[in-house]
Amino acid sequence: MSIRVTVWNEFRHEKSHKAVQEVYPDGIHNTIAKFLKAAGYEVGTATLDEPEHGLTDEVLANTDVLIWWGHMAHGEVKDEIVDKVQQRILNGMGLIVLHSAHFSKIFRRMMGTACSLKWREIGERNRLWVTAPGHPIVEGLGEYFEIPHTEMYGEFFDIPQPDELIFISWFQGGEVFRSGACWYRGRGKIFYFQPGHETFPIYYQKEVQQVLTNAVQWCAPVNVVGFREMMKAPHHPEPLEKVEIEA
Repeated sequence: MSIRVTVWNEFRHEKSHKAVQEVYPDGIHNTIAKFLKAAGYEVGTATLDEPEHGLTDEVLANTDVLIWWGHMAHGEVKDEIVDKVQQRILNGMGLIVLHSAHFSKIFRRMMGTACSLKWREIGERNRLWVTAPGHPIVEGLGEYFEIPHTEMYGEFFDIPQPDELIFISWFQGGEVFRSGACWYRGRGKIFYFQPGHETFPIYYQKEVQQVLTNAVQWCAPVNVVGFREMMKAPHHPEPLEKVEIEA
């Protein structure tokens, strides 16, 4: 059975910044969706300015793994949508958080921390070292791979201790960064992946595509059929009591 993926993107930079339009004329979400479809997944997209940010009950009911890219409009995401996504993750949906979505409401909600970091945008080289060579997310990769030009993200990265650390990055300026990390929340799995700055063609790079293709498989519910049936049931798992955690 094919895993069902929804790729969510603000889709703002591509409309307002010429440099981003030139790299991703159809939007980052469609670029990611294209290679995931080629890998055999069933893929849809959703964007910020659609009704309910494209994440209607029907869309979420048909999503096994949600991929999230955001940058300039985190605050515009409605809390009630974040609530729905959070509950879906706790019930078993996978979440893949990309690049600047470390500051998204949903990632900060699931982490319970500020998720702040150091950054510098000069297009320097980035080497990602594999720290968990037996993990499914790095299948098909070597010891490391490089991205020729990207935005630097550096420590300290204010996240909870990862349940699994998959990549550590080195940047040309000397900084290091925990650039690929996994967490388990309720029945769901979360993967954060650092590469993906919007003015560089990072999502066209074969190693990045391999990581995301593998990550969808890892993040999906272990029993996809059982997960879908559970969520259809009239008494599917009740929402957990919401607890606000100060960053």
